[in-house]
Amino acid sequence: MAKEGKYIYCIIDTKQDRYFGSIGVGNRGDEVLTIGYDNLGMVVSNYPLAQIDVNHENMLAHEKVIETVMKEFDSVLPVRYGTIASNADEIRNLLDRRYREFKNLLRDMDRKIELSVKGLWGNMDVVFKEIIEENKEIKKAKEEVQNIGEEISVQSKIEIGKLVDEALQQKKEKESQYIIDTLQKTYIDLKLNKTLGDEMFINASFLVDRGREKEFDNIMNDLSEEFKDRIKFKYTGPLPVFNFTNIAIYPETWER
Repeated sequence: MAKEGKYIYCIIDTKQDRYFGSIGVGNRGDEVLTIGYDNLGMVVSNYPLAQIDVNHENMLAHEKVIETVMKEFDSVLPVRYGTIASNADEIRNLLDRRYREFKNLLRDMDRKIELSVKGLWGNMDVVFKEIIEENKEIKKAKEEVQNIGEEISVQSKIEIGKLVDEALQQKKEKESQYIIDTLQKTYIDLKLNKTLGDEMFINASFLVDRGREKEFDNIMNDLSEEFKDRIKFKYTGPLPVFNFTNIAIYPETWER
């Protein structure tokens, strides 16, 4: 049986020991609490001192713990998924060595949240028709092929396909930029993540001050109404600031 270690979720600014419930990763009912040094607290639970499985259940539990902590603390520093220390002393040594770094990050992230926006086109047939109408080169190529009246060659299909792919990417960037510009006054920082499939044109994470969350919400409501027949938005938050300060604590940094 593997020795028990301390699974780490996040760092908070607190002088008191805190308890957040029996919600630890691994579905064992482990208690989530803090191990402190000075006025820093590392939020942890017991977990076998071995590499944790990367699966949906564990990752969801990791995020749920951090979101629970966020209900009580305005500044929370998420630690990368799967970080396990040997014991409490190891955690206190880490907080000691990186004290100033963590304190500065906590100050920078005070009252900050992450909001996620994904935008998906509702009807790709309409989008592709727009691309053809907007792009003279593609329109001309398709008309020339149609005028020949013969079966389209493989090479012609490839060339037209490349033109359409390039135009689709440009259209994604243009419509993504419109969303970003519309939200510009409400966010502090922005992270553009990879989009999936032809339908998704934006997958962005926004760093927002808690005091401007309502303003951000209102703009998203306006965008949803403006594009209700064209775009489906997936808007989630508030979330831990994973995309802006996901702290990495590598095994080799531990003192043995």
